Amino acid sequence: MKAPLLLIVVLGLIFLASNGLYTVSETEQVVITQFGMPVGESIKKAGLHWKTPFVQTINRLDKRVLEWDGPSANMTTKDKVIVVVDVFGRWEISDPLVFFRQLTDERRALSRLDDILASETRIVIAKHDFIEAVRTTKDRKAIRDVANTTTTGSAPSSADSRLGVLPPITFGRVELEAEVLKNAIPKIEGYGIRLLDVRFKRIDYDASVSLSIHQRMISEREQIAKLHRAEGEGEAAKINGERERDLATIESEAYRKVQEMEGSADAKATEIYAKAYNQTPEAAQLFEFLKTMETYKMLITPDTTMVFTTDSELFRFLKSSNPQAAKPAAGAAASGEFTPLHKLPTLLEVGR
Repeated sequence: MKAPLLLIVVLGLIFLASNGLYTVSETEQVVITQFGMPVGESIKKAGLHWKTPFVQTINRLDKRVLEWDGPSANMTTKDKVIVVVDVFGRWEISDPLVFFRQLTDERRALSRLDDILASETRIVIAKHDFIEAVRTTKDRKAIRDVANTTTTGSAPSSADSRLGVLPPITFGRVELEAEVLKNAIPKIEGYGIRLLDVRFKRIDYDASVSLSIHQRMISEREQIAKLHRAEGEGEAAKINGERERDLATIESEAYRKVQEMEGSADAKATEIYAKAYNQTPEAAQLFEFLKTMETYKMLITPDTTMVFTTDSELFRFLKSSNPQAAKPAAGAAASGEFTPLHKLPTLLEVGR
């Protein structure tokens, strides 16, 4: 009889211990409730703890820093710009008993954070201009892109004047985030929550205004591109003009040198001819005959029609190969002189 009774007692003690003993980890804090109402203090120390079996219930809450990521919402700035604002934050449960009485669990806490932080963010955004929400550094100076500005001496265009120029700000994005945090903390502390930080994740134009802004940006860039094209065309015309002028100068100088060289060569050739053909009278006559034949080649062509008299000095060889035949004052036939040219046929004889 004693052995079964002892076994029952042991089993009962084990059952009571399993229902009364519980553990708390380092990342948890526990609120004990009895018939749905919190009793005693919250338990934050990790380890093994005891509660009244079958009567009390443990409610575990996270002790770590928790994340809040609010939904995106359309808001209007002070300068009437519609923007899409996405906010996130970090929070923790500072008073588990108050948190459990007011909200019970994290799901309701996130819902309440959505309401409070979205409202405070909307108020802060409506009090400031759009540029205050996007800019961070007050004294920031943009680096002007020299490649995207005009290089002529003319006055800069409206598009150029706006490039690299940042409008001044009074507060900036960081101070707006701090203002949202400051305004939201008193409203959240009553729920046993400590709000640690609030930041803007994204601030963007609404789709209704993004298109018009993009079109304005495109038109400004097109205006800058036209200015660059005009400058490029002007530089091209300048370079082409200088090239044509230099080319004309080079051609003129080359032509002058060619003419000087040809003149010098002709003079040298004439000098050589003169020395060669002036050695004897017969050589002089042969030279005169050859030069006259060269002149005939240039003047008389197959399609040339000429009317002239053979008494002319130029065409005397058409009548006779004797250079003195056309000179009545001192003709070679009258004096009976014989020259080597007498052996050459005349052009009229060659024609027969």
